[in-house]
Amino acid sequence: MPDNVPTTLLAELTHRCPLHCPYCSNPLELIRAEAELSTDDWKRVFSQARELGVLQLGLSGGEPLLRKDLEELAAHARQQGLYSTLVTSGLGLTRARAERLKEAGLEHIQISIQDSDPEIAERIAGVRSVRHKQAAAALVRELGFAFTINVVLHRANLDRIGEIIEMAAELGADRIELANTQYYGWGLQNRAALMPTREQVERSREIAEQAIQRYRGRMQITYVLPDYYEAYPKACYGGWGKVYLVVAPNGIVLPCHGATQITTLNFDNVRAHSLAWIWSESEAFRAYRGDTWMKEPCRSCPRKTVDFGGCRCQAFALTGDAANTDPVCTLTPLRRIIDDALHEPARPMNEFQYRYIADEPAAV
Repeated sequence: MPDNVPTTLLAELTHRCPLHCPYCSNPLELIRAEAELSTDDWKRVFSQARELGVLQLGLSGGEPLLRKDLEELAAHARQQGLYSTLVTSGLGLTRARAERLKEAGLEHIQISIQDSDPEIAERIAGVRSVRHKQAAAALVRELGFAFTINVVLHRANLDRIGEIIEMAAELGADRIELANTQYYGWGLQNRAALMPTREQVERSREIAEQAIQRYRGRMQITYVLPDYYEAYPKACYGGWGKVYLVVAPNGIVLPCHGATQITTLNFDNVRAHSLAWIWSESEAFRAYRGDTWMKEPCRSCPRKTVDFGGCRCQAFALTGDAANTDPVCTLTPLRRIIDDALHEPARPMNEFQYRYIADEPAAV
């Protein structure tokens, strides 16, 4: 049995989504509706998660509002004592649904915003969405949900980070999360069109730090730097299989939302095993726990207890071996992969490859 128990479950209820964001971290092979877990399956997962020690639940997707049983799932989560967050685009959040979710016990809603410039926001999302998001934000505030705005940052919107922060304040957000694009899934597919310049990164960092001080006590601002411009990698959710787990729409259980791309691992399904067994015994969750799997330079590096060798998903995506050091690290010769990426020719926004389910027309 691992020493740690999970504290957070991200329930990806569906991969269906009205948006087509080119930075989406969902896998390129999206799961279709007919393969999704049933209502009863998800209820069983939530109950098992709470028994395992989970405290926080993210109801995510895709767009979770496309699940007709969302209110029933939120009510069951509340009954189990889970603190639940709806992670949504805001599209489909009508007054009737928002009121039902409030009655079901949902505490927190996170709405994604693509940009402060409406035209560019809709170009990024691949669909008309700004008015729907504004209306959804107004409902969230009126009904008294805790309210977070999430913005994925990249070259197309980073120059407006100041305006984006001001917009979040005007919408009444309690918190804004400014997260630079992570390059796996659709983000990796579109890296040449999304990668910011170093000048953009340095300027945005300064603006974010000033805003953090200015809004202290009124709105929490979280700014996640782009790791390609860092000397050391991010810490992979506190280590592989330590505090975080994800259940995909079809029931496979992952240590993080990007892990499906690690094709050398077999991920078990809640239809066949309990969540507790998967957490403690499954091949996938045991694969990169601890440090015995590490290669040099990680194995003998004092930072291995700080960043755990970095992101396993990024290591696999960029090197083909999830046990390699995350190439972001400047202590490995693999860093050349990142340096080469930083110098690859930029592609314009009109060359985005938009997220879509196979056989569904791409956004234009």
